[in-house]
Amino acid sequence: MKVPFSWLKEYVDIDINLDDLAHHLTMAGNEVEDIERTGWIDNVVVGHVKNVALHPDADRLRLVTVDHGAGEAEVVCGAPNVAEGQKIAYASIGAVLHDAYADETGKTKKLKRSKIRGVVSEGMVCSVRELGIGDDHDGILVLDDDLKIGTPIGEVLGESVIDIELTPNRPDCLGVVGVARDVSAIIGKPLREPDIEFNATGPSVNTLASVEIADPDLCLRYTATVIQGVKIGPSPKWLQDRLIAIGERPINNLVDITNFVMFELGQPLHAFDYDKVVDHRIIVRRAKLGEKLTTLDDTERKLDTEMLLIADPERGIGLAGVMGGANSEISDSTTNVILESATFEGVNNRRTARSLELASQATLRFEKSLRTGLSEVGLRRATKLIQEITGGTIASGIIDVYPSKGKEQELVRLDSSHIKRVLGVEFCKSDVESTLGNLGFTLQSCADGWNVGIPYWRPDISIPEDLIEEIARIVGYDNIPTTTLRGRPPQWQPQPEMDLRTRVTDSLVQAGMREIISYAATTREGEDRVGLPDDTASAIKLRNPITSDYAVMRRTLREAILDTVARNSRTWRGPIGLFETGRVFLDYREGLPEERQMATGAFAGPRNELHWDASTAPSDFYNAKGAAEAVLEDLGIQATFEPGEDTTFAAGRTAVIKVAAANHAVIGVVGEVSSEVFSKFDAEVETVSMFELDLSEILRVMEGSKGVDSGKFEEFTRLPASHRDLSLIVDTSVLAGQIVDIANRNRIVTSATVFDVFEGKGVPDGKMAVAVRLVYQSPNKTLTADQIGKIEQQILKQLSKELGAELRV
Repeated sequence: MKVPFSWLKEYVDIDINLDDLAHHLTMAGNEVEDIERTGWIDNVVVGHVKNVALHPDADRLRLVTVDHGAGEAEVVCGAPNVAEGQKIAYASIGAVLHDAYADETGKTKKLKRSKIRGVVSEGMVCSVRELGIGDDHDGILVLDDDLKIGTPIGEVLGESVIDIELTPNRPDCLGVVGVARDVSAIIGKPLREPDIEFNATGPSVNTLASVEIADPDLCLRYTATVIQGVKIGPSPKWLQDRLIAIGERPINNLVDITNFVMFELGQPLHAFDYDKVVDHRIIVRRAKLGEKLTTLDDTERKLDTEMLLIADPERGIGLAGVMGGANSEISDSTTNVILESATFEGVNNRRTARSLELASQATLRFEKSLRTGLSEVGLRRATKLIQEITGGTIASGIIDVYPSKGKEQELVRLDSSHIKRVLGVEFCKSDVESTLGNLGFTLQSCADGWNVGIPYWRPDISIPEDLIEEIARIVGYDNIPTTTLRGRPPQWQPQPEMDLRTRVTDSLVQAGMREIISYAATTREGEDRVGLPDDTASAIKLRNPITSDYAVMRRTLREAILDTVARNSRTWRGPIGLFETGRVFLDYREGLPEERQMATGAFAGPRNELHWDASTAPSDFYNAKGAAEAVLEDLGIQATFEPGEDTTFAAGRTAVIKVAAANHAVIGVVGEVSSEVFSKFDAEVETVSMFELDLSEILRVMEGSKGVDSGKFEEFTRLPASHRDLSLIVDTSVLAGQIVDIANRNRIVTSATVFDVFEGKGVPDGKMAVAVRLVYQSPNKTLTADQIGKIEQQILKQLSKELGAELRV
């Protein structure tokens, strides 16, 4: 927000220098980013045009004789508006001016003596652009006649503009008066409110126009008036100067007034040509399906049914709070106007502007959810200025359609004990009342505190802490004394869910994977691509989504993972290993929706980086399985992987992760994504393997301590280990895990690993050969070959009994 210092001083008598003021504003929460000083240029003074003559060799040039207070100079000038008797800005040789013809804004050049078509020019008569105070370069800047010749131009045009970086919760400071109110409270000087009184002598406004709000959920209040007999023309210099100082281009007096009031009070306004509005009747409604509107920038825009339209009985005439329509535009021939000042619902206004890529100063304010009281004040202030500047007759009364009347919060209870508890220091009653009173709050004393009335310009105030913040920032955070903490510090509260998530993240990062963070909202169509099972819980629809791309809360992390894999595969040819931990949101239609913590990861591309001694085989099911195993091992969870089905994954390449000791609780799934699912993601890899862990279920298993290693240290043995390989013939339906589980039942077997599977020649139909390596190690003695042989026979006997396994010979 740009705030000219001279404009600020119209409302407050400021008796401190600008740098000190900037410091106070920053400490009060309105950070001053920069102070821009314009118009202060050496060697430029007020000059007087003594004579204008034709250039002897150029029809479009003039020879201008200028009295600059220290003598006279002849200047070659091409401006069409230069005339004898004018007061102008004269730049002598050596002045550093803005280059009016440069493509780059802000570029300067030093003025030198030059010969133009045979005549030496001893300086320059300056335009607004050459002085750096505006963009106009169609002619020279003509100054007021009462200025003294030779006065430095900085004393006439110099301005210091404070650039404030506002926080989103302070829409009141999107008006100069809002900043002035803070300054008034900080330095203890009274605030001069803008004059909003005017003389209404016309007929009743209700006989001239009418307003209907068809969608009161999107238009909270609509005020309007009618002014007849206005004269459209250029704005007075003071008004143009105000707008130019904040970077706005003057257009005409009526439009300039609406812009001025918006920057003064923070309330956007719009003026319609009264005679272009059919039946002089305004209807505030949603746009119809397929409806179009040509806006003031001469662009035809296709509207949707959620966009709020200002219309007359026949057509749309403006986009509510965004931009007016060309069919009701103010022109030089306009004589009668309808002036609008309304309060539009912030979220809808922001969505409309974003959808149409039509952000404006008005939408910047409306999207902050302005309070309805500001609309009437803005209307009265603009009406006052229109009467003064454009003339005309103002209708008696105002149109005020107010469907949300009485629905805004009016009071906040503030206890003095609460102030002390939050700030750590006690404020006396008079200090609280004067501080909040200077900011425009009304206070009614009650037991141990106040009922505080919220002023119409402060939509950000709703709870006691908001008021306490106001006290702290005006008093000054640096002025609040430091106090020693009393009592015992609060005890740390364990957060098992967050601790588990951190442990899982650490495990996956150590496994070489990269973490991603995606939005918690998505679309139903996006989630449908991953083929969620039919019994998946319903999606939770957002009431006010930012865009249609974020309309529902996610029910899975799989979509975001596959989207990210696909996007990376189009630019990266190396191994891809990604994971995300986060919440999914499931609506089972019984009570509140369930939020579950999940961890999902995927592998794609080659298994290894390109290297002469590494395989270039693609990653597969076992990469995902290995990552899941690593996590579960770090957590001490004894899980099994069993064949399963999941609509995201390929048949026969899917395993369900269970904890047998916890009633076979299902804690995850691992598999290769089916080609039908993966083809919907436009990826440039052949396969993707994925795992999904239900961290909420894992936490429940861990808290039950079933199927979880205690983590108790076991002394390692120094005795030698022996290994033997077995080749078994089993049915093709037998799982490798079944063989491993049976072998591991013997306490002497420290490891059982399947390292080869074969079907084909030499193996009967319906059978397969499985090679298993068993490692034997006793904790208290060295095993002999006979002892190992006896253990091996016991294992073979059990394998035969349970699985029908035979030793291959």
